[in-house]
Amino acid sequence: MIELKPFAALGGADHGWLKAKHHFSFASYYDPKNMGHGALRVWNDDEIAPNTGFPAHPHRDMEIITYVREGAITHQDSLGNKGRTEAGDVQVMSAGSGIRHSEYNLEPTTTRIFQIWIEPATEGGQPTWGAKPFPKSDRSGKLVTLASGFADDAEALPIRAKARVLGTTLKAGETAEYAADKARHIYIVPAAGSVEVNGVRVNARDGAAIRDEATLKITALEDSELVLVDAA
Repeated sequence: MIELKPFAALGGADHGWLKAKHHFSFASYYDPKNMGHGALRVWNDDEIAPNTGFPAHPHRDMEIITYVREGAITHQDSLGNKGRTEAGDVQVMSAGSGIRHSEYNLEPTTTRIFQIWIEPATEGGQPTWGAKPFPKSDRSGKLVTLASGFADDAEALPIRAKARVLGTTLKAGETAEYAADKARHIYIVPAAGSVEVNGVRVNARDGAAIRDEATLKITALEDSELVLVDAA
């Protein structure tokens, strides 16, 4: 089963400095029938104006993955971590028992990110933060695991959830396949381009919520970049 969530139908808000679209209920957008997809709780499509951002604010008991599509985001937190994550890179924060952080676009151009929140397998624990480059050339034609709560995914950034975040870039006509456990929750969003997933067209920034599919065949209808979350 594939439920398409067209970008134009997503909830959202325009704060001037921040233009946000919400795949699931978030902040002032609330739909009791759209509270997440399994352990995937938030998928925000954010456009952040130059020299603006999110001032310091708290989080706890959430795995927060930031996928940078364009520009860069600069992070600072209460543990003393500082880092600049640019397009093609990914950062993760395990909020654990509690952390405060800020995220700013200190670049001269708009930064565009996907911010993905996944509920952790257990609550509490020491907060952590990390970032890593994932060159798009290394993801060409294949799904690469960017963040994972499974020990076998040694090259991925670690998260504390029974979940994986994967990415790929596909040239028009290329296909990538993903073996999905039918009991799990899969969510796919193309950052750019358009793809067909098991016969369903998914355009740029649309969401596709997937259950009960044993294999996913993802074919690029044009040059495309996409992110996939596999969650409990």
